[in-house]
Amino acid sequence: MSGGPHGPVIRAAGCVLWRRAPGGGSVEVCLVHRPKYGDFSFPKGKLKRDEEPLAAAVREVLEETGHHCAPGTRLPTSRYVVDGRPKVVDYWAAEATGGTFTANDEVDRILWLAPDAARARLTQPRDVRQLTAFLDALPRP
Repeated sequence: MSGGPHGPVIRAAGCVLWRRAPGGGSVEVCLVHRPKYGDFSFPKGKLKRDEEPLAAAVREVLEETGHHCAPGTRLPTSRYVVDGRPKVVDYWAAEATGGTFTANDEVDRILWLAPDAARARLTQPRDVRQLTAFLDALPRP
């Protein structure tokens, strides 16, 4: 993708951030709430100049959730149009390895939810597709 009539491709990256649920073997995924858009999604953001997508994904997870993570399985790339410009978002599954959330201008809260609850809360169908891909890739205990 070289661009559209309104400018070059927007490159971004993010993660389906997950952890083992307290007291059990099931998983929870982290959703971020962005007050600017009033939505729930996975942590993601634009690449900086010359930044690799995986590095951007890990950076965005830390900036938006306060959590460090261990990236794992590559998930499908999302492609859509924003204000007439094509946007490409690379995703990975990433296990949370520690950290603490602090609200900021971009993200005012996070939710750790079981997959079914997350599916119901996600705003965009493309994020539901990422959740499904994550669950399909998750190793079974």
